Amino acid sequence: MALKILVFLGSVRTSPPPSPARLGERVARCCMAKLEESGHEAVLIDPLNYDLSDPFKPLFSYAQRNAPQDLLNLAQQIEAADGYVMVSPEYNHSMSPALANLLNHFGSSLYSYKPSVIATYSAGQWGGVRAAVNMRTFLSELGCLPVSAMIHVPRAQDVLDEDGSYTETQDAQKWSGYLERAFEQLAWWANAAKRYHESEEGEKRPGAFTRSPSQRNAPE
Repeated sequence: MALKILVFLGSVRTSPPPSPARLGERVARCCMAKLEESGHEAVLIDPLNYDLSDPFKPLFSYAQRNAPQDLLNLAQQIEAADGYVMVSPEYNHSMSPALANLLNHFGSSLYSYKPSVIATYSAGQWGGVRAAVNMRTFLSELGCLPVSAMIHVPRAQDVLDEDGSYTETQDAQKWSGYLERAFEQLAWWANAAKRYHESEEGEKRPGAFTRSPSQRNAPE
């Protein structure tokens, strides 16, 4: 079944170091190409395309009539998507603050009961694996549970060209199979969730917080 997958690019860096500055674009484009090859609709979500408020103000803090239109549009995309791919570099053994900032603008009710894939990268040898560990707890709290297979791309500037294709030094078949494992898991869970959402029972979803994280609190 064809799915709609949002690919979140977790970087707002526009100048080096590292070089190239927007290394994550290559990883995101590679992920999108693999998803589209499998017949899915992949949509890139780049935080540079959104005017995020400073100081931080999430969408659910606005009165509906005053909410920024681009955030409303993104909220609709998040809610309509069947799954997500979260592309992040590593910052101090943690996920990208740019990605966390963007995702935190929306309540967990928009993401919940859908799967996600963690895809991390680096200019060095580790491929962002320590950020990926941190991302599991973050995405689980949002409700878009990450599948077990993850994608890590060390030395991404040597692995991928600007358009997201593999460089001549790489074994494209091995890389394709590596990504395919994660995306097949994503499709399995997304299809299962989609079928259940569309069933009569699937409408009876347990609540996720819609206005305030305090809705999760234990009784006092």
